[in-house]
Amino acid sequence: MDIALFSPSSLFANDDDSSSGEENTETQQSFVERKHQFPGMELIVREFSFHQLNANLLWPGTFAFAEWLVQNRPLIEGRHCIELGSGTGALAIFLRRLCNLDITTSDYNDQEIEENIAYNCRVNGIAPALPHIKHTWSDSFPNRDPDWDLIIASDILLYVKQYPNLIKTLSFLLTSYKPKENESQPRPKDEPTGQSFSLPRPSFLMSWRRRIGKEDESLFFTGCEDAGLEVKHLGSRVYCIKPRETTTNGNQIVNS
Repeated sequence: MDIALFSPSSLFANDDDSSSGEENTETQQSFVERKHQFPGMELIVREFSFHQLNANLLWPGTFAFAEWLVQNRPLIEGRHCIELGSGTGALAIFLRRLCNLDITTSDYNDQEIEENIAYNCRVNGIAPALPHIKHTWSDSFPNRDPDWDLIIASDILLYVKQYPNLIKTLSFLLTSYKPKENESQPRPKDEPTGQSFSLPRPSFLMSWRRRIGKEDESLFFTGCEDAGLEVKHLGSRVYCIKPRETTTNGNQIVNS
């Protein structure tokens, strides 16, 4: 995977940092624990002092996405969810504590990431730890019959060269979706939520707050559309991506 040419910590504005500033540096400075304020709760998050895959810090977009999810809570309640690019696991931990969301974390095939997410689960009162899947984008997915009806991610479009790999994984999860076997009744594709929109099953809900060139950013959305996925901007830089609808004869519907 490409390595960023800048320090992730430099992206945090000093006057707009969601961290309380309290730090507890562990032996040999390998980790730093910070208290982070999420909507309605405080989480203790252990972050790597450095990680070559940028899984070490919470990006600012995580907090903005958390606020959006709280404001649109009916959309996610009762969903079976997986998070791509979980990093520290903070967003998934927040959602489990917020509404007992059935959520699985996932990230690059790296043991340190998995162990750190498990640690963060424990210190925030989640035991056993959330289910976790080690997966490198575009590799064969460990679960060949994915049953997650909601996929979420925050600020995962940093590496432009990884877009084709990310889209390949995303397409698999969306187009190979099978409902959980223990569901007594099939859930409708769209459910009324009292919101001005609803999330289909399955769908990918993504918040993207990082700033890169618009030409680079558009490569991801164009790549999704080329792969047969439909992209909808929900506002506040939150996007819903789902399989493109098909007609009864199997042809894709082309939206005008």
